[in-house]
Amino acid sequence: MTDKLKIAVGSRALFQLEKENGIFEREGVAAYERYQREHEADPLLPGAGFRLIRALLQLNETPDSVQPVEILIASRNSADTGSRVFRSLEKYGLDITRGLFTSGAGLAPYLKAFDIDLFLTANPADAQAAIDCGIPAATIVTGHADRYDAEEELREIRIAFDGDAVLFSDEAEAVFKADGLEAFSAREKALADQPLPEGPFAKFLRALNRIQKDGSGPISIRTALVTSRNAPAHQRVISTLRAWNVRIDEVFFLGGLPKTEILRAFGAHIFFDDQKIYTEAAANAVPSAKVPYGPGSALRRKDEAERN
Repeated sequence: MTDKLKIAVGSRALFQLEKENGIFEREGVAAYERYQREHEADPLLPGAGFRLIRALLQLNETPDSVQPVEILIASRNSADTGSRVFRSLEKYGLDITRGLFTSGAGLAPYLKAFDIDLFLTANPADAQAAIDCGIPAATIVTGHADRYDAEEELREIRIAFDGDAVLFSDEAEAVFKADGLEAFSAREKALADQPLPEGPFAKFLRALNRIQKDGSGPISIRTALVTSRNAPAHQRVISTLRAWNVRIDEVFFLGGLPKTEILRAFGAHIFFDDQKIYTEAAANAVPSAKVPYGPGSALRRKDEAERN
């Protein structure tokens, strides 16, 4: 395999840094930097994204020299305060050697330069800026890391997605929110054989598919689509996946039922959804991250019009 899966992760998505972030917000940069230097030798605890990153790195544990995954730390911190992060990576045996530390400058242009397939962050503004640059990005829900087993015995990497506004564009969801379920269902039935436009995470799904098709690693990746769609709107999803020639292993058409218990049963290492109501609920069971709307989003235009 020549095309690597390239992932950037923020330090606060990977480790528990809520206390440190609180110091930054209350007392400013100088107090934050002083605290980090004073505690440089203290390992950080695993955060909400730790399970996923640890699992993905195990894909590189192959008998040959092929390493299908490349992960880098992307942070607005300075390299000086980032020293604690690298010490913690070493403590946990996470083979991440590259880092991007901008001392407060925006990350998105550099993520674009690295051609990142996924940016996982705890900063909503950074996630939005990355999405606007065409980088699949999401804001992980922090504060629940103690509910996930960071040292689990790994057999598969399990990644779950919502459909509309995540894998697919939000044009259909915009119809549902504007005109209701009946209009949405009628439209999707009429367009059942017409593939949906790509959403912000279509690129990431394709990158996962490349690794799945290679199949030479020590562990495998299993994906799931967990959507509020049901019949007759299900057929357009099937038509879209066929047209894209991508694989999704498990699909759940829930018709508005809660997603949390399905995600718990699936055992997701991460779940991506565009709605906070779902990511906040799911975070009680599995790591979850909110996907922001992109610049061409109908729902984003609607939100901006309502604010103005």
